[in-house]
Amino acid sequence: MENIREKVINLTSGLIEIYSPYFNEEEIMKYAYDWLKNNNIPVEYHRYVEKKITKFKGINLVGSIKGKEEGLKILLNGHLDTVTLSQGWTKDPFKATIEGDRLYGLGALDMKGGSAAIMLALKAFLQNVKDFKGEIVYTLVSDEEGPYGLGTDATILDGITEDIDLSIVTEPSSGFTDIEFPCLCLGARGGYNYKINLYGKASHAASPELGIDAILDGAKLICELNKLKLKEDPQLGKGSLVVIETSGGGAACSVAEESSFTVFRHVVRGEDKDYLIKEVDEAAKKANIKSRYEIEFREAPHEGVDGFKPYTVDENNEFTKLFQETIKEITGTYGTIAYFSSMGDFNYLGTRTGAPTFIFGPYGQNYHSSDEWVSIDSLVKTTQVIYSILVKLLKI
Repeated sequence: MENIREKVINLTSGLIEIYSPYFNEEEIMKYAYDWLKNNNIPVEYHRYVEKKITKFKGINLVGSIKGKEEGLKILLNGHLDTVTLSQGWTKDPFKATIEGDRLYGLGALDMKGGSAAIMLALKAFLQNVKDFKGEIVYTLVSDEEGPYGLGTDATILDGITEDIDLSIVTEPSSGFTDIEFPCLCLGARGGYNYKINLYGKASHAASPELGIDAILDGAKLICELNKLKLKEDPQLGKGSLVVIETSGGGAACSVAEESSFTVFRHVVRGEDKDYLIKEVDEAAKKANIKSRYEIEFREAPHEGVDGFKPYTVDENNEFTKLFQETIKEITGTYGTIAYFSSMGDFNYLGTRTGAPTFIFGPYGQNYHSSDEWVSIDSLVKTTQVIYSILVKLLKI
Protein backbone atom coordinates (compact mmCIF):
# COMPACT_ATOMS: atom_id res chain seq x y z
CA MET A 1 0.00 0.00 0.00
CA GLU A 2 2.54 2.52 -1.22
CA ASN A 3 1.87 6.25 -0.88
CA ILE A 4 -1.30 5.41 1.01
CA ARG A 5 -1.49 8.78 2.80
CA GLU A 6 -1.41 10.64 -0.50
CA LYS A 7 -4.01 8.31 -2.00
CA VAL A 8 -6.33 8.70 0.99
CA ILE A 9 -6.09 12.48 0.85
CA ASN A 10 -6.66 12.64 -2.91
CA LEU A 11 -9.67 10.33 -3.02
CA THR A 12 -11.34 11.78 0.07
CA SER A 13 -10.79 15.28 -1.29
CA GLY A 14 -12.35 14.35 -4.62
CA LEU A 15 -15.44 12.98 -2.90
CA ILE A 16 -15.75 16.09 -0.70
CA GLU A 17 -15.77 18.39 -3.72
CA ILE A 18 -19.14 16.96 -4.80
CA TYR A 19 -22.12 18.15 -2.76
CA SER A 20 -24.20 15.03 -2.16
CA PRO A 21 -26.95 15.55 0.43
CA TYR A 22 -29.33 12.61 0.76
CA PHE A 23 -31.77 12.26 -2.13
CA ASN A 24 -29.19 14.02 -4.37
CA GLU A 25 -26.42 11.46 -4.90
CA GLU A 26 -26.35 10.95 -8.69
CA GLU A 27 -23.20 13.02 -9.31
CA ILE A 28 -21.10 11.49 -6.55
CA MET A 29 -22.16 7.99 -7.55
CA LYS A 30 -20.90 8.64 -11.07
CA TYR A 31 -17.60 9.97 -9.71
CA ALA A 32 -17.08 6.91 -7.50
CA TYR A 33 -18.23 4.56 -10.28
CA ASP A 34 -15.67 6.01 -12.68
CA TRP A 35 -12.90 5.76 -10.06
CA LEU A 36 -13.72 2.12 -9.37
CA LYS A 37 -13.91 1.29 -13.08
CA ASN A 38 -10.61 3.04 -13.80
CA ASN A 39 -8.98 1.00 -11.03
CA ASN A 40 -10.34 -2.31 -12.37
CA ILE A 41 -12.66 -2.91 -9.44
CA PRO A 42 -15.93 -4.65 -10.39
CA VAL A 43 -18.80 -2.18 -9.96
CA GLU A 44 -22.43 -1.84 -10.95
CA TYR A 45 -25.12 0.74 -10.45
CA HIS A 46 -27.89 -0.56 -8.23
CA ARG A 47 -31.07 1.44 -8.71
CA TYR A 48 -34.15 1.26 -6.52
CA VAL A 49 -37.46 3.06 -6.06
CA GLU A 50 -39.34 3.68 -2.80
CA LYS A 51 -42.95 3.88 -3.97
CA LYS A 52 -45.01 4.25 -0.80
CA ILE A 53 -43.89 7.46 0.96
CA THR A 54 -40.94 9.35 -0.52
CA LYS A 55 -41.30 8.24 -4.18
CA PHE A 56 -37.49 8.46 -4.23
CA LYS A 57 -35.57 6.93 -7.11
CA GLY A 58 -32.23 6.04 -5.55
CA ILE A 59 -28.88 4.76 -6.69
CA ASN A 60 -26.16 2.71 -4.98
CA LEU A 61 -22.86 1.28 -6.14
CA VAL A 62 -22.35 -2.43 -5.55
CA GLY A 63 -19.63 -4.88 -6.48
CA SER A 64 -18.69 -8.51 -5.98
CA ILE A 65 -15.12 -9.85 -6.04
CA LYS A 66 -15.00 -13.64 -6.01
CA GLY A 67 -12.05 -15.89 -5.29
CA LYS A 68 -11.15 -19.21 -6.86
CA GLU A 69 -12.44 -21.28 -3.96
CA GLU A 70 -15.41 -21.25 -1.60
CA GLY A 71 -14.89 -19.27 1.58
CA LEU A 72 -16.20 -16.42 3.70
CA LYS A 73 -18.46 -13.77 2.24
CA ILE A 74 -17.50 -10.36 3.62
CA LEU A 75 -19.59 -7.22 3.21
CA LEU A 76 -18.01 -3.75 3.25
CA ASN A 77 -20.52 -0.92 3.61
CA GLY A 78 -20.30 2.85 3.45
CA HIS A 79 -22.50 5.77 2.40
CA LEU A 80 -21.69 8.59 -0.01
CA ASP A 81 -24.49 10.97 0.95
CA THR A 82 -24.18 13.67 3.60
CA VAL A 83 -26.47 15.87 5.62
CA THR A 84 -27.38 19.21 4.08
CA LEU A 85 -24.92 22.06 4.50
CA SER A 86 -25.16 23.74 7.91
CA GLN A 87 -24.34 27.35 8.74
CA GLY A 88 -21.19 28.56 10.45
CA TRP A 89 -18.44 27.10 8.26
CA THR A 90 -15.09 28.92 8.42
CA LYS A 91 -13.55 26.53 5.87
CA ASP A 92 -14.72 25.85 2.32
CA PRO A 93 -17.04 22.84 2.85
CA PHE A 94 -16.50 21.63 -0.73
CA LYS A 95 -12.73 21.95 -0.95
CA ALA A 96 -10.62 19.77 1.30
CA THR A 97 -8.51 21.91 3.61
CA ILE A 98 -5.57 20.29 5.39
CA GLU A 99 -4.23 21.66 8.66
CA GLY A 100 -1.78 19.30 10.33
CA ASP A 101 -3.50 15.94 10.70
CA ARG A 102 -6.96 17.38 10.02
CA LEU A 103 -8.74 17.22 6.68
CA TYR A 104 -11.75 19.56 6.64
CA GLY A 105 -14.81 19.33 4.43
CA LEU A 106 -18.48 18.38 4.42
CA GLY A 107 -18.64 14.60 4.80
CA ALA A 108 -14.93 14.25 5.56
CA LEU A 109 -15.76 12.31 8.74
CA ASP A 110 -19.32 11.16 8.03
CA MET A 111 -18.41 9.35 5.93
CA LYS A 112 -16.62 10.09 2.68
CA GLY A 113 -13.33 9.32 4.39
CA GLY A 114 -14.56 5.86 5.44
CA SER A 115 -15.91 5.20 1.95
CA ALA A 116 -12.53 6.15 0.48
CA ALA A 117 -10.93 3.66 2.88
CA ILE A 118 -13.12 0.87 1.45
CA MET A 119 -12.31 1.84 -2.13
CA LEU A 120 -8.56 1.98 -1.55
CA ALA A 121 -8.54 -1.26 0.46
CA LEU A 122 -10.30 -3.00 -2.44
CA LYS A 123 -7.79 -1.60 -4.93
CA ALA A 124 -4.84 -2.77 -2.84
CA PHE A 125 -6.38 -6.22 -2.34
CA LEU A 126 -6.90 -6.79 -6.06
CA GLN A 127 -3.39 -5.58 -6.85
CA ASN A 128 -1.62 -7.64 -4.20
CA VAL A 129 -3.67 -10.80 -3.72
CA LYS A 130 -3.83 -13.03 -6.80
CA ASP A 131 -5.32 -16.16 -5.27
CA PHE A 132 -7.97 -16.05 -2.60
CA LYS A 133 -11.01 -17.90 -1.33
CA GLY A 134 -14.44 -16.51 -0.64
CA GLU A 135 -16.06 -13.29 -1.78
CA ILE A 136 -15.99 -9.57 -1.04
CA VAL A 137 -19.24 -7.71 -1.54
CA TYR A 138 -19.21 -3.96 -1.16
CA THR A 139 -22.04 -1.44 -1.10
CA LEU A 140 -21.57 2.33 -1.34
CA VAL A 141 -25.06 3.57 -0.71
CA SER A 142 -27.33 6.59 -0.87
CA ASP A 143 -29.77 7.98 1.69
CA GLU A 144 -28.08 6.80 4.88
CA GLU A 145 -28.66 10.28 6.29
CA GLY A 146 -32.28 10.32 5.14
CA PRO A 147 -35.35 9.28 7.11
CA TYR A 148 -35.33 5.56 6.30
CA GLY A 149 -31.84 4.48 5.19
CA LEU A 150 -33.29 3.47 1.84
CA GLY A 151 -29.98 2.65 0.14
CA THR A 152 -28.86 -0.13 2.45
CA ASP A 153 -32.47 -1.25 2.89
CA ALA A 154 -32.67 -1.78 -0.89
CA THR A 155 -29.49 -3.88 -0.93
CA ILE A 156 -31.03 -6.14 1.73
CA LEU A 157 -34.39 -6.39 -0.04
CA ASP A 158 -32.73 -7.19 -3.36
CA GLY A 159 -30.59 -9.98 -1.91
CA ILE A 160 -27.20 -8.30 -2.31
CA THR A 161 -26.36 -8.98 1.35
CA GLU A 162 -27.68 -12.54 1.32
CA ASP A 163 -25.53 -15.22 2.99
CA ILE A 164 -22.83 -12.83 4.22
CA ASP A 165 -20.65 -14.02 7.10
CA LEU A 166 -19.76 -10.60 8.50
CA SER A 167 -20.21 -6.92 7.75
CA ILE A 168 -17.71 -4.11 8.24
CA VAL A 169 -19.09 -0.56 8.21
CA THR A 170 -16.41 2.14 8.10
CA GLU A 171 -18.46 4.79 9.85
CA PRO A 172 -16.22 6.88 12.14
CA SER A 173 -16.43 4.77 15.29
CA SER A 174 -13.81 6.90 17.06
CA GLY A 175 -15.38 10.15 15.90
CA PHE A 176 -18.94 9.13 16.81
CA THR A 177 -17.95 7.99 20.31
CA ASP A 178 -15.30 10.69 20.79
CA ILE A 179 -12.85 7.98 21.83
CA GLU A 180 -9.22 8.17 20.78
CA PHE A 181 -8.46 6.06 17.70
CA PRO A 182 -8.63 3.09 17.39
CA CYS A 183 -12.13 2.29 18.59
CA LEU A 184 -14.14 -0.77 17.57
CA CYS A 185 -17.90 -0.55 17.98
CA LEU A 186 -19.63 -3.88 18.56
CA GLY A 187 -23.18 -2.68 18.27
CA ALA A 188 -25.55 0.23 18.62
CA ARG A 189 -28.72 1.36 20.31
CA GLY A 190 -31.85 1.46 18.18
CA GLY A 191 -34.66 3.95 17.97
CA TYR A 192 -38.33 4.60 17.20
CA ASN A 193 -40.26 7.74 16.34
CA TYR A 194 -43.84 7.92 17.62
CA LYS A 195 -46.56 10.50 18.08
CA ILE A 196 -49.14 10.65 20.85
CA ASN A 197 -52.47 12.27 19.94
CA LEU A 198 -54.68 13.42 22.82
CA TYR A 199 -58.41 14.15 22.57
CA GLY A 200 -60.03 16.16 25.34
CA LYS A 201 -63.24 18.22 25.48
CA ALA A 202 -63.68 21.85 24.55
CA SER A 203 -65.20 24.38 26.92
CA HIS A 204 -65.11 28.12 27.40
CA ALA A 205 -61.85 29.27 28.95
CA ALA A 206 -63.85 31.01 31.68
CA SER A 207 -65.14 27.59 32.78
CA PRO A 208 -62.21 25.20 32.25
CA GLU A 209 -63.70 22.73 34.74
CA LEU A 210 -66.37 21.92 32.16
CA GLY A 211 -63.82 20.74 29.62
CA ILE A 212 -60.89 18.35 29.38
CA ASP A 213 -57.69 20.18 28.51
CA ALA A 214 -55.76 18.08 25.98
CA ILE A 215 -52.72 20.36 26.18
CA LEU A 216 -52.54 20.07 29.98
CA ASP A 217 -52.94 16.30 29.79
CA GLY A 218 -50.20 16.17 27.17
CA ALA A 219 -47.90 18.13 29.45
CA LYS A 220 -48.65 15.77 32.36
CA LEU A 221 -47.93 12.76 30.17
CA ILE A 222 -44.65 14.25 28.96
CA CYS A 223 -43.57 14.80 32.56
CA GLU A 224 -44.35 11.19 33.49
CA LEU A 225 -42.54 9.84 30.45
CA ASN A 226 -39.46 11.80 31.49
CA LYS A 227 -39.60 10.16 34.92
CA LEU A 228 -39.44 6.66 33.47
CA LYS A 229 -36.82 4.29 34.82
CA LEU A 230 -35.35 2.99 31.58
CA LYS A 231 -34.05 -0.52 31.07
CA GLU A 232 -30.26 -0.83 31.31
CA ASP A 233 -28.37 -3.06 28.90
CA PRO A 234 -24.93 -4.39 29.99
CA GLN A 235 -23.35 -3.30 26.71
CA LEU A 236 -25.59 -0.59 25.26
CA GLY A 237 -26.37 1.21 28.51
CA LYS A 238 -29.78 2.91 28.82
CA GLY A 239 -32.09 4.19 26.14
CA SER A 240 -33.28 7.78 26.07
CA LEU A 241 -36.50 9.67 25.45
CA VAL A 242 -36.77 13.12 23.91
CA VAL A 243 -39.88 15.07 22.93
CA ILE A 244 -39.01 16.57 19.56
CA GLU A 245 -42.28 18.34 18.67
CA THR A 246 -45.52 19.52 20.28
CA SER A 247 -48.72 20.97 18.88
CA GLY A 248 -52.31 21.60 19.95
CA GLY A 249 -55.08 24.08 20.48
CA GLY A 250 -58.69 24.83 19.69
CA ALA A 251 -61.04 27.73 19.25
CA ALA A 252 -60.21 31.16 20.63
CA CYS A 253 -60.77 31.51 24.39
CA SER A 254 -61.44 27.79 24.68
CA VAL A 255 -59.99 24.79 26.44
CA ALA A 256 -57.98 22.82 23.87
CA GLU A 257 -59.78 19.69 22.75
CA GLU A 258 -56.78 18.27 20.87
CA SER A 259 -53.03 18.17 21.30
CA SER A 260 -50.13 15.99 20.24
CA PHE A 261 -46.45 15.51 20.81
CA THR A 262 -43.77 13.49 19.05
CA VAL A 263 -41.14 11.41 20.79
CA PHE A 264 -37.84 10.01 19.61
CA ARG A 265 -37.04 7.05 21.77
CA HIS A 266 -33.60 5.44 21.65
CA VAL A 267 -33.89 1.82 22.74
CA VAL A 268 -31.72 -1.05 23.93
CA ARG A 269 -32.25 -4.77 23.62
CA GLY A 270 -35.62 -5.86 25.01
CA GLU A 271 -37.32 -2.57 24.14
CA ASP A 272 -39.51 -2.97 21.06
CA LYS A 273 -42.71 -1.31 19.86
CA ASP A 274 -44.93 -3.33 22.22
CA TYR A 275 -42.65 -2.40 25.12
CA LEU A 276 -42.94 1.30 24.25
CA ILE A 277 -46.73 1.11 24.05
CA LYS A 278 -46.88 -0.40 27.55
CA GLU A 279 -44.47 2.29 28.71
CA VAL A 280 -46.81 5.04 27.50
CA ASP A 281 -49.86 3.33 29.01
CA GLU A 282 -48.18 3.12 32.42
CA ALA A 283 -47.12 6.77 32.24
CA ALA A 284 -50.65 7.81 31.29
CA LYS A 285 -52.06 6.02 34.34
CA LYS A 286 -49.56 7.72 36.63
CA ALA A 287 -50.33 11.09 35.06
CA ASN A 288 -54.05 10.51 35.72
CA ILE A 289 -55.00 12.14 32.44
CA LYS A 290 -58.65 12.38 31.37
CA SER A 291 -58.08 12.81 27.65
CA ARG A 292 -58.36 9.87 25.32
CA TYR A 293 -55.05 9.16 23.62
CA GLU A 294 -53.59 7.05 20.84
CA ILE A 295 -50.03 6.14 19.92
CA GLU A 296 -49.05 6.51 16.29
CA PHE A 297 -45.69 5.13 15.15
CA ARG A 298 -44.02 6.77 12.17
CA GLU A 299 -45.29 5.50 8.83
CA ALA A 300 -42.61 3.51 7.02
CA PRO A 301 -42.13 2.06 3.55
CA HIS A 302 -42.31 -1.44 5.06
CA GLU A 303 -42.00 -3.20 8.39
CA GLY A 304 -38.23 -3.67 8.13
CA VAL A 305 -37.63 0.10 8.35
CA ASP A 306 -40.35 1.13 10.81
CA GLY A 307 -37.58 1.64 13.35
CA PHE A 308 -33.96 0.82 14.08
CA LYS A 309 -33.50 -2.28 16.21
CA PRO A 310 -30.52 -2.45 18.62
CA TYR A 311 -27.84 -5.09 18.27
CA THR A 312 -24.49 -6.23 19.67
CA VAL A 313 -21.62 -8.49 18.64
CA ASP A 314 -20.00 -10.77 21.22
CA GLU A 315 -16.56 -9.62 22.34
CA ASN A 316 -15.47 -13.28 22.14
CA ASN A 317 -16.66 -13.69 18.56
CA GLU A 318 -13.87 -15.09 16.36
CA PHE A 319 -14.10 -12.09 14.03
CA THR A 320 -13.91 -9.69 16.96
CA LYS A 321 -10.67 -11.31 18.08
CA LEU A 322 -9.23 -11.17 14.56
CA PHE A 323 -10.29 -7.53 14.22
CA GLN A 324 -8.55 -6.66 17.48
CA GLU A 325 -5.33 -8.46 16.56
CA THR A 326 -5.27 -6.69 13.21
CA ILE A 327 -5.90 -3.29 14.80
CA LYS A 328 -3.01 -3.89 17.19
CA GLU A 329 -0.67 -4.88 14.35
CA ILE A 330 -1.46 -1.68 12.44
CA THR A 331 -1.79 0.83 15.29
CA GLY A 332 0.23 -0.71 18.12
CA THR A 333 -2.75 -1.03 20.44
CA TYR A 334 -6.03 -2.90 20.67
CA GLY A 335 -9.15 -0.95 19.79
CA THR A 336 -11.26 0.42 22.62
CA ILE A 337 -14.50 -1.56 22.61
CA ALA A 338 -17.55 0.70 22.51
CA TYR A 339 -21.18 0.74 21.43
CA PHE A 340 -22.70 3.48 19.32
CA SER A 341 -25.38 5.52 21.10
CA SER A 342 -27.51 6.22 18.04
CA MET A 343 -28.36 4.32 14.89
CA GLY A 344 -27.57 3.97 11.21
CA ASP A 345 -27.34 1.46 8.37
CA PHE A 346 -25.33 -0.81 10.66
CA ASN A 347 -28.54 -1.48 12.62
CA TYR A 348 -30.20 -2.90 9.50
CA LEU A 349 -27.16 -5.05 8.74
CA GLY A 350 -26.74 -6.14 12.35
CA THR A 351 -30.37 -7.20 12.79
CA ARG A 352 -31.60 -8.24 9.35
CA THR A 353 -28.71 -10.19 7.77
CA GLY A 354 -27.93 -12.62 10.57
CA ALA A 355 -24.23 -11.70 10.39
CA PRO A 356 -22.08 -9.89 12.99
CA THR A 357 -21.68 -6.24 12.03
CA PHE A 358 -18.61 -4.23 13.06
CA ILE A 359 -18.28 -0.46 13.00
CA PHE A 360 -14.69 0.67 12.56
CA GLY A 361 -13.50 3.99 11.23
CA PRO A 362 -11.47 7.14 11.82
CA TYR A 363 -11.40 9.89 14.42
CA GLY A 364 -12.57 13.45 13.83
CA GLN A 365 -15.11 15.98 15.02
CA ASN A 366 -18.06 18.16 14.02
CA TYR A 367 -20.05 15.60 12.04
CA HIS A 368 -23.46 17.02 11.12
CA SER A 369 -22.01 20.45 11.93
CA SER A 370 -19.77 23.21 10.58
CA ASP A 371 -16.02 22.70 10.06
CA GLU A 372 -16.29 18.91 9.99
CA TRP A 373 -12.89 17.22 9.92
CA VAL A 374 -11.30 13.80 9.88
CA SER A 375 -7.91 12.73 11.21
CA ILE A 376 -5.78 11.77 8.22
CA ASP A 377 -3.59 9.41 10.22
CA SER A 378 -6.61 7.51 11.59
CA LEU A 379 -8.09 7.35 8.09
CA VAL A 380 -4.87 5.89 6.71
CA LYS A 381 -4.80 3.28 9.47
CA THR A 382 -8.48 2.47 8.90
CA THR A 383 -7.65 1.68 5.27
CA GLN A 384 -4.73 -0.50 6.31
CA VAL A 385 -6.80 -2.41 8.89
CA ILE A 386 -9.59 -3.15 6.39
CA TYR A 387 -7.06 -4.32 3.79
CA SER A 388 -5.25 -6.53 6.31
CA ILE A 389 -8.48 -8.15 7.51
CA LEU A 390 -9.44 -9.01 3.94
CA VAL A 391 -6.03 -10.59 3.36
CA LYS A 392 -6.16 -12.59 6.60
CA LEU A 393 -9.65 -13.92 6.03
CA LEU A 394 -9.49 -14.63 2.31
CA LYS A 395 -5.94 -15.21 1.10
CA ILE A 396 -5.13 -18.82 0.26
